Amino acid sequence: MITTIKIPEKRMPILIGSNGETKRKIEAATHTKISVGSEIEIKGEALNRLDAENIIKAIGRGFSPDKSLELLEEDKILYIIQLPENSENIKSRIIGTNGKARRNLERLTKTYVSVYGKTVSIIGSYENAEAAKNAIEKFISGSTHKNVYRFLESRKM
Repeated sequence: MITTIKIPEKRMPILIGSNGETKRKIEAATHTKISVGSEIEIKGEALNRLDAENIIKAIGRGFSPDKSLELLEEDKILYIIQLPENSENIKSRIIGTNGKARRNLERLTKTYVSVYGKTVSIIGSYENAEAAKNAIEKFISGSTHKNVYRFLESRKM
């Protein structure tokens, strides 16, 4: 079977890596064959294709290949949250001054967060990624940083 996906053209060089190194690393880790053109084709067994697809989507959403490969761990998931139209202000609130808000969000939830294009993506364990998703939804709905951090600190980790 073959799975076909698209990622932003700007992220293609990161997916391929220096001399194809990243692509080969993903292929070896997922036991798949990846062809990169205008679309990305993934050949292999169903579960292996799904693993490769998630890794490639994560790279496409702004994560480094190393962080994306953590999706191979059984307890890790990828959330992609679509931001509303005209979301520059929301993106700025999620990132914060010099990335401080995003770093706090990552620290409090033990996840990785990437703001890229019109999306916010999260890599982490299901429980932690769910908490980060809830925090991002609070930012989108207008909650202050203080209230979002208080919400995150109140949960048991």
